[in-house]
Amino acid sequence: MEQVRVALQASDPLVQAGLASYLQSRPELTLLRPADRAQAKVLVVCAERLSAEVIALLRRCAAELGAPVVLITNEITETELLTAVECRVVAILPRAAVTADRLAHSVLAAAAGGGVMPPNLVGELLKHIERLQRDVLTPNGLNTSGLTPREIDVLRLMADGLDTSEIAGELSYSERTVKNVIYGVTHRLKLRNRSHAVAYALRSGMI
Repeated sequence: MEQVRVALQASDPLVQAGLASYLQSRPELTLLRPADRAQAKVLVVCAERLSAEVIALLRRCAAELGAPVVLITNEITETELLTAVECRVVAILPRAAVTADRLAHSVLAAAAGGGVMPPNLVGELLKHIERLQRDVLTPNGLNTSGLTPREIDVLRLMADGLDTSEIAGELSYSERTVKNVIYGVTHRLKLRNRSHAVAYALRSGMI
C-alpha cells in the first residue's frame, strides 16, 4: 500500500510536535518536511480558530498545493465553515477530540476523496445548501448543479446522441434556442465543446 504524503502546519510548536508524533506512528502515512510540502497529498492544519492569518494560509495552500485539508480547531462559525470548505477543507476535527486514530482516519478519508466532519457541522452545511437552493437558485431557475432544467434536458439528449435539430424537435425549441443553450453551458463552465460538456455533466452526476 502506497503511503499517503502529509504536510503539517500548526500554530504552536508543542502542538506541531504532538501531531507529528501521531502522524509518524502510522505506517500508512509519511510526514513530509516543510520544504517538501508541495508533494503533499493531504495537508493537516491546526489552529485555535480561523483567524484572518489562518484563512490566508488556507487560501494560499489551496491555490499552490491543491491538496485536501484536514483542519483541527477549537471553534468555527458557520461563515468560517463555508470559507474553510471553499479552501478545500474536507475534514474538521475538534482539537480536544484528536487522537492518533482519528487523525489518521481523517487523513486517509481526505486522500481517498472523502471527508469527515462532526454532525453539527454537517447540519450547518446542509442548512446553508437549503437556504442557497431556496433563496438564490430556485428563484433563478437553477439547482445545485448550476444548470437550469432546460440545460439539463439539452445535455441529456446530447448524451443520447441527438443532434441540434433532433433536440429542438424533441423539446419543441427552435434550433437557435438549442444552440444558445449549448453555448451558454460551455461558456459558463469553460468547456471546450459539446463532447466536453456531455462528459463533464456525466462525471458530475448532473445527467
